[in-house]
Amino acid sequence: MPGIVSVKTPSDSPPPRISLPDNSQAQTPRMDSSAPLPKPASPLPKKSSSASPSRSKFSPRKPPPESSNPDLSLDNPDLGPFLLKLARDTISSGEGPAKALDYALRASKSFERCAIDGEPSLDLAMSLHVLSAIYCSLGRFEEAVPVLERAIKVPEPARGPDHALAAFSGHMQLGDTYSMLGQVDRSIERYEQGLKIQIEALGETDPRVGETCRYLAEAQVQAMQFDKAEELCKKTLEIHRVHSEPASLEEAADRRLMALICEAKGDYESALEHLVLASMAMIANGQDNEVASVDLSIGNIYLSLCRFDEAVFSYQKALTVFKSSKGENHPYVASVYVRLADLYHKTGKLRESKSYCDNALRIYSKPVPGTTGEEIAGGLMEISAIYETVGEPEEALKLLQRAMKLLEDKPGQQSTIAGIEARMGVMLYSIGQYEEARSSFESGVAKLRACGERKSAFFGVVLNQMGLACVQLFKIDKATELFEEARSILEQECGPYHQDTLGVYSNLAATYDAMGRVEDAIEILEYVLKLREEKLGIANPDFEDEKSRLAELLKEAGRDRNRKAKSLENLIDPSSSKRSKKEATKRWPGLGFKIRAE
Repeated sequence: MPGIVSVKTPSDSPPPRISLPDNSQAQTPRMDSSAPLPKPASPLPKKSSSASPSRSKFSPRKPPPESSNPDLSLDNPDLGPFLLKLARDTISSGEGPAKALDYALRASKSFERCAIDGEPSLDLAMSLHVLSAIYCSLGRFEEAVPVLERAIKVPEPARGPDHALAAFSGHMQLGDTYSMLGQVDRSIERYEQGLKIQIEALGETDPRVGETCRYLAEAQVQAMQFDKAEELCKKTLEIHRVHSEPASLEEAADRRLMALICEAKGDYESALEHLVLASMAMIANGQDNEVASVDLSIGNIYLSLCRFDEAVFSYQKALTVFKSSKGENHPYVASVYVRLADLYHKTGKLRESKSYCDNALRIYSKPVPGTTGEEIAGGLMEISAIYETVGEPEEALKLLQRAMKLLEDKPGQQSTIAGIEARMGVMLYSIGQYEEARSSFESGVAKLRACGERKSAFFGVVLNQMGLACVQLFKIDKATELFEEARSILEQECGPYHQDTLGVYSNLAATYDAMGRVEDAIEILEYVLKLREEKLGIANPDFEDEKSRLAELLKEAGRDRNRKAKSLENLIDPSSSKRSKKEATKRWPGLGFKIRAE
């Protein structure tokens, strides 16, 4: 799944099911073992009839006779297999996807014309899979979607394993395509449907089902659906315990993913346990570089637990291996420098932190061949977080702008770009550039809506931040709309007692007060105080602030509606304004940056 870099497929996994040009980004490589049949060479099994491309009696040098009318020639039942074979040969020979696209289009038309009424054509489904893969290799993902939506309607899984495989492949390929478009929710829906078909064909405990479960769990981690991801990952571990040797590479991959989920949920001790077991499995299988990657993750957990000496030891172990195996200027080395910089910053050793940041930036400025833009962007984002916390927002903004430029042309990175824009908005807000902050938030919100993340807790937090920027620009009506939407999302995703939700309640009450809706403001503050008194306790300093604000509003509500106008600077009281910039932060693991909790 794009974006999940901490969990890797074992290096000895077979190649993808669909052959694509080298520049293809549409089909995420996935092991053939995830398909219902043991060794499919394509998204569909080959039939024993002569209609199969591999057994066609025609060769590329001897095409079947064509009519003078090209449309009529498509009625020839031998033409579809021939054209499909030409499309595949064209791709494998490197002649370019444009010519292969023409062959695949004509092949699918021929299969459609020659299909028997009432009988699903697996050849048609296969040609549509290949056609969509070519569209994706050309970067035309939107055009691939309707092709795959058509393809998944062709097979009937109840007819047997061939049809089940075709349906499974279609749903998974469609999920990959949605993922490349940044539409994570739709992607997960397709993966879930593919998993359902696979389970019906193979049963709950087949090892191929385990691989698909892990694939889906990775997608759910990206969407921050951690509870669902944990459930699937546990299921995967159980399947691999039955079918794999102890300390297998499959189990190690499962445990690394489980550690990522536990870390995201704040269960650091469980995450550490899974990582140690994964490291032992990697050592047993001679995977030194992977052991170093696990050591880096272990260091992150020790850092979260404030066990700094142990974190330094783990980081240094990983650094030694990466330097010897990858070279001094490899991005893996830079990633360790970044983690050490973060550690020394948190322990107050700012000179050492700055030194490691500079070393990492030197590597990212002159990347070695083969370094991806995503790797550099991720490192720049982490370094910018350090600059932000030491009070250098201008330098942090420059690094985020560099990261965004590296990702803007990459498919499937819209959610990450939206996260960068949201974080830039927070920084711009903190230095008083409210219009620029609002614009940055607005762009990020638009991307998150397009990606289907309009119901996530992160989206609610960004809406709240954008509302605060609108307040500073005297756009109270717009701020109220944003706070109301944020409230509905955070109530659903986090619950009414969460600090982010309470912050939105407070902000919404302030905007209602500014609009003259005093009764609505009073109602919200009374509800917040009741929550604090009954569930959260009154020791929180926010309780006294909100109590004072409510008392003032109640006093004003008793007047003859001749209340004195307030300036916007006083609508959200000074202590509340400080809370919007407080140091308490929340880490959003799927996107790799921090957003201030409101």
